[in-house]
Amino acid sequence: MGSEQRRDGRVGASPGPLAALVTAFLVLAAVCVTFLTTTSAAADPIGECTATKGAVVAVDFGPFGGDLVRGCDPTPTTGYELLHDGGFGTTGTGHDGPGFICRIGHGSFDGGTQYPTPDRDDCVLTPPATAYWSYWVASPGEDEWSYSQYGAMSRNLKDGDVDAWVYGGTDIGGGTGGPDFSPDDVRAGETGGTPDPGTPTGAPGEVDATAAATWLKDRLTDGERVVDDGSDVPNYLLTTETAYALAATEGKSAALDKVTAFLAAHADDYAYPNGTGEAPDATAAARLALLAESTEADPRAVGGHDLLGDLAAHVCAAGPESGEPTPGCTAKGDFRNAGYTEGQALSVLALLRAGTAPAAETVDRLTQMQCRDGGVTSVLIRPGENCDGDPATTGLVALVLDQVGGHDEAVTKARGYLAKIQRDDGAFPGYTGATDGSVYATAYAAQALHGLGDTERADAAVGWLSRQQLDGGGFGFEEGATDPAPYPTSAAVLAGTHTSLATLTTKKAEPTDPPTSEPPTSEPPTSQPPTTEPGTPPPGVGPDLKKGVAYLTDAARLKQGHYHLFDPKSPEADFGLTIDTAYALAATGLDNNTLRGIVDFIDDGGKDGAGKSIRDYTGVGTAYAQGGAIGKTALLAQAVGRDARDFAGLDLIAALEKGTCAKSTLPKRGCAAKGNYTYAESVFKQSLGVMAQLRAGEKEAAQEPLAYLASLQQDNGAWPSLIPSSGDSDVDSTAIAAMALDMAGGAEAEQAVDRALAWLASRQLPGGGFPGTVGISVNSTGLAVQGLSLDASRYADEIAGGRKFLAGQQNADGGFNTSADGQRGSDLRASAQAVSGATGISFGELERSLAGTSPQPTPDPSDGVPDIVTPGDTSGGYGASGGQEASGGGGALASTGVQVGLLAAIAALMVLAGWRVAVTARRRATAEGGR
Repeated sequence: MGSEQRRDGRVGASPGPLAALVTAFLVLAAVCVTFLTTTSAAADPIGECTATKGAVVAVDFGPFGGDLVRGCDPTPTTGYELLHDGGFGTTGTGHDGPGFICRIGHGSFDGGTQYPTPDRDDCVLTPPATAYWSYWVASPGEDEWSYSQYGAMSRNLKDGDVDAWVYGGTDIGGGTGGPDFSPDDVRAGETGGTPDPGTPTGAPGEVDATAAATWLKDRLTDGERVVDDGSDVPNYLLTTETAYALAATEGKSAALDKVTAFLAAHADDYAYPNGTGEAPDATAAARLALLAESTEADPRAVGGHDLLGDLAAHVCAAGPESGEPTPGCTAKGDFRNAGYTEGQALSVLALLRAGTAPAAETVDRLTQMQCRDGGVTSVLIRPGENCDGDPATTGLVALVLDQVGGHDEAVTKARGYLAKIQRDDGAFPGYTGATDGSVYATAYAAQALHGLGDTERADAAVGWLSRQQLDGGGFGFEEGATDPAPYPTSAAVLAGTHTSLATLTTKKAEPTDPPTSEPPTSEPPTSQPPTTEPGTPPPGVGPDLKKGVAYLTDAARLKQGHYHLFDPKSPEADFGLTIDTAYALAATGLDNNTLRGIVDFIDDGGKDGAGKSIRDYTGVGTAYAQGGAIGKTALLAQAVGRDARDFAGLDLIAALEKGTCAKSTLPKRGCAAKGNYTYAESVFKQSLGVMAQLRAGEKEAAQEPLAYLASLQQDNGAWPSLIPSSGDSDVDSTAIAAMALDMAGGAEAEQAVDRALAWLASRQLPGGGFPGTVGISVNSTGLAVQGLSLDASRYADEIAGGRKFLAGQQNADGGFNTSADGQRGSDLRASAQAVSGATGISFGELERSLAGTSPQPTPDPSDGVPDIVTPGDTSGGYGASGGQEASGGGGALASTGVQVGLLAAIAALMVLAGWRVAVTARRRATAEGGR
């Protein structure tokens, strides 16, 4: 569930004393090498790719005395397939299989020998942070590398992408250790950037704006407000959006007057959720101000509020780096409580339209949100944080900067970004990596392009929109949608009438031609529905746990109702992720029968498609016993009333005591210090073990592990992510460590918990989320909510904000995004933690009776084999990251040619030898990895 951010150190294999065991192990190793090694396909010539067709991968063999070698895939699918289609062979690790790249080779260097060679790394455990193949990516037009947030299997490529693999070390999150060559150095065709994209060729068309506005008007309750289905609370954001559409199509009208009067009467509720004496919600205040300006009203007198004055008076002087953070401030120049770039841009625009010059630092913040490729991120990030361009936000910010003046370079880059990502049919994707067209992103981009004078591209976008309009007049969110929604419909109306919030007016005006277009409308441009609006949430707002549970337990994701796969292209169970889901089910109590099926599968020694069971995950009885995995499994048993001393035939509590280190083994892996559990190489893993021992009543045995965990707390109250200490301050680790110390009790532990929770609260961002290694993280927010719930009365506001953030990151399928500012799409690991976290129940206190449930069907061990997915197949329910860790690369059993008989032979050999090379090695994760 949490994030583990550097690769583990390495330890050599420790064969048993008997010659027979040694011989058996060597035979097994030889078989495993055959199994894990994927030979390269016939390489596609680099000339088959161009700057706009295909993708290129570059592997730097320099550390091994070789050169930089490039490969090409003219029809790219994933980063993993790009490696193999480019002529490279790979080898995975012993525990994780071919899905985690440990070695790479190419026929042009040293006869195809894969490096590092076995004498340097046996590839049994995950390589250390100081020496591994790190994965770097660049999109078309980018001139700098980014450390990949996703594994090679989970990175979906597009034409013009370029990947790089570099052997060596990196810091947490890939801040150092990148390639010493640029993306342009290795791109196909001529260097110097990507050629200008051609003009879209989509058929022309017009949006029926009147029909769309009529559909919106019919949705109004009492003709004055939008109320979501199943709710009796007005949705002020959608009500404002509807008013914009009415202004664009009807001008001054009784219908519009009724809506604006309602909004003015409820300005306190919408724009001042913290009270009229506090800073407003900048996004809501800017929306109301822009509506007033568009309807010839006074933005300084809306519901008794001077909206412009309040916006101008609440500009952040500094961010959290000042040591005295102001709530609602991410950095200097933010409008307080804006949270998202959209809110910042709309606030600047509202001041501009009223003839008031916005403070220079507020405009500077908009320019700081521009990524290297010209796109603009949807979230107000800090310098150095992940920047992922969002099409809708890019259009809005470009239009606002154009209105401000003096930012020609930024506007030109933004226009170039929009040109590059626009499809031939005129549509725009909703987010990076999306293949379907997005109605709201296309509408926002069309508004901006009209306003900036790119009329051909704008007209192509409107033509595409016209083909997405539904029979009733409304629009859905995505291409081919059948259910209309107010938010995309309003945006499409403004695009179809060639206007935007920069020029929208009810005045009967002079222009004879449609007015030039402007910035997109609203909503946190995070590819989410309107629930993501920033601001203080009303009490009780949170994710739909029932939908979240349904996503986690869907048959396409929970194989045979018993386990999740390590990767959708692998037959191996991800037992860590499976237990995360079991925790979520136990926390909610919404599907106890499925929980019973998971627990029984593990407890009965169930095996996955590769013949592995929970014994392999925990490593109990081997030289690689994993303290964190043992603790995690024991906590599951304890949570559902099973005996952790006899779970899956294992005495997990005795294993924890046996696995408590007496001293450090550094620099060899295994034990960082006295009290560390063996191979518990993160604070998260150490905390799980401590909680399991304490729940078993083993207070004395837990004393040294507890003392070691407590010793890792930093002066600021936080814990680092890794063991030995990585020196960082990590939200996930601090939350889980606080849960462990809370169980221990005593004055010292209570003080440590208080300090930890205070630090956690200080890390909350304006939109309610918490920072993780992949940006504003769902995983970290879920854990933070759990941690802060240890003192729920003190941190009620922070908990409510975190739960609302989680609700905003929940997708239509019930799953959750990995982060607010990363690749869109539901992710299993993030979803499991979001569901658990939203309940606020500590893992140490989790309890769920299985009384009244019945045994679920037990799968035949061979049933896992048909679940193998061939490379490029995205079925199976895995989302943007599919649970795949970022830097390890990908792999697929199907592409190895391994037969079921070989798997059986390996299993038989392991039993015969009495030797299980079963290790749970920490996987490198910039996307939140398994604990």
